[in-house]
Amino acid sequence: MKKMILDLDTGIDDTLAISYALGSPEVELIGITSTYGNVLLEQGMRNDLAITDLLGHPEVKVYPGLPHSSTTDSFSVLPISEFIHGKNGIGDVQIPDSTRKPETQSAVDFIIDAAKTYGQDLIYVPTGPMTNIAAALRKAPEIKDQIGKIVLMGGALTVCGNVSAWSEANISQDPDAANELFRSGAPVTMIGLDVTLQTLLTYKETARWRDLGTKASAFLADMTDFYIKAYETTSPHLGGCGLHDPLAVAVAVDPTLVKTLPINMQVDVEGPTRGRTIGDNTRLNDPHKTMQVAVEVDVPRFLNEFMSRIGGLAQQAG
Repeated sequence: MKKMILDLDTGIDDTLAISYALGSPEVELIGITSTYGNVLLEQGMRNDLAITDLLGHPEVKVYPGLPHSSTTDSFSVLPISEFIHGKNGIGDVQIPDSTRKPETQSAVDFIIDAAKTYGQDLIYVPTGPMTNIAAALRKAPEIKDQIGKIVLMGGALTVCGNVSAWSEANISQDPDAANELFRSGAPVTMIGLDVTLQTLLTYKETARWRDLGTKASAFLADMTDFYIKAYETTSPHLGGCGLHDPLAVAVAVDPTLVKTLPINMQVDVEGPTRGRTIGDNTRLNDPHKTMQVAVEVDVPRFLNEFMSRIGGLAQQAG
């Protein structure tokens, strides 16, 4: 069985990503490495522990990551993040705090140890800024050849960004770290806005969760309804909320859900296009492509898997 690490800034779609991973029998979620973004690091760790408890998986350990980008000394949550995810990151829905605490080992060291322990059986899925994995690669560059695969949610190649005309939110939090990852030679699949904005959830689906009548299903329905309502303001043309982070997990479990282009990528780190994800001209003719960029997604099949796996988990969790 493949081993999975989720690297999360646990907001609403990160919570759905946790749920998808826990509802997937093909993988074992061996840990969550926390980061900043939708929420502060401390809030994210609190959410990770509380959510895994609620979903019936208190065995999942949570590791503290880096609290800000590789080029700054601090981090503050943007007002738009609070509008989309709520002040607590999970749609302002209240769930009990866990009695567990985060691990003392750092996220960076856990990632390195896991890569050396599990090798090709390890799948690492970052759905926030790439700060933790870039730091791990800096500390132990050899893991780029040891890790099985990295499937990230971030970037935009064929569509515009969502924080600027050219930059997607996760990449924009730490463009330098993302550039390090993209150019490291590690096996990376980019699940960007190109495909995640084609995978939409509506009130119709959350009503199905609520009808299950469990605490877990009510939490997921209430939280996701908050997310959908935010999308009605920020992106009314979509008709639902984008399933960004869970799609990355789904592709990590089943790569056939998307079609990809093999492209050696970079992230612009200077000038007005800082944060742009684009092909690396210096490696354009290199026959060895270390990255794959998703450009098509099987929406009906993904949504069916999404509802089946998360619904099954929510019912089992009670």
